[in-house]
Amino acid sequence: MKARTLLCCALAASLAAAPDWLLAQNQASGPVEGTKSAPANGAPQPAAQAPEPGADAAALPQVAALIVPTQETTLASQMAGRIRQVHVGLGETVKKGERLVEFDCSEQNAQLDAAEAEYRGARETHLARLRLQALGAAGELEVAVAAAAADKARSQVDVRKAQIAYCRVLAPFAGNVARVRVKSAESVNIGQPLVDLVNPAKLKAQMFVPASWVKWLRVGTPVRLEVRETGETFGASVSKLNARVDGVSQQLEVEARVDKNGGRLLPGMVATAVFERKPQP
Repeated sequence: MKARTLLCCALAASLAAAPDWLLAQNQASGPVEGTKSAPANGAPQPAAQAPEPGADAAALPQVAALIVPTQETTLASQMAGRIRQVHVGLGETVKKGERLVEFDCSEQNAQLDAAEAEYRGARETHLARLRLQALGAAGELEVAVAAAAADKARSQVDVRKAQIAYCRVLAPFAGNVARVRVKSAESVNIGQPLVDLVNPAKLKAQMFVPASWVKWLRVGTPVRLEVRETGETFGASVSKLNARVDGVSQQLEVEARVDKNGGRLLPGMVATAVFERKPQP
């Protein structure tokens, strides 16, 4: 019993001295891995937060951009008449100079034949006056009048040929048919729209940016176009800056030349234009 009492007293003495030794060891070696040290004032310390993905991309300047073709036109009728045949359909690819619409020009062809016949008669009259003048049987005035009549008849032939050229509507550039506005056997007037033609191979992005961007925005600034509908990204670069800022909205119109790189990008799509802002010197 006495030996057990002496052993308990020795253990109590060693435990009383243990905290000072452990404290000295922790101060020398630092906190143990996997434990959190409390701040000096006893307040809980917030855990460090990892940066959100895409934070750098979100910080870049970005605006909405409309994709438009650099070549686009609406071909209209240059004559009044009846359409014989429409040679193209919606979305078809055409080459430069390819026939799109053809008119019924029977009347114009007949008028051209009449004008050529009149010109041949006026030319023969002029030649006859020249021969008579050489024989002394015609005066200089008669020869001049005959020459003027021949020139007038020839000009009428040129006018009829120009009208015949209107009978066929040709593609001014290679592209795709965006809209066909007429049908075969339909009668149209002068100036009536016939076909809408676009060139999807050459596109540009049109956008409006804040006026304050003029401090760093320059021609050649790289732009990244992100199309949400297709999930594709296209490269571009600023090609044009408007010479003035809109006084009401305080925005500047900007155009960027698009590099398609074989992607599926069509006119009329809306993309997010992310500007890779250049550092200021």
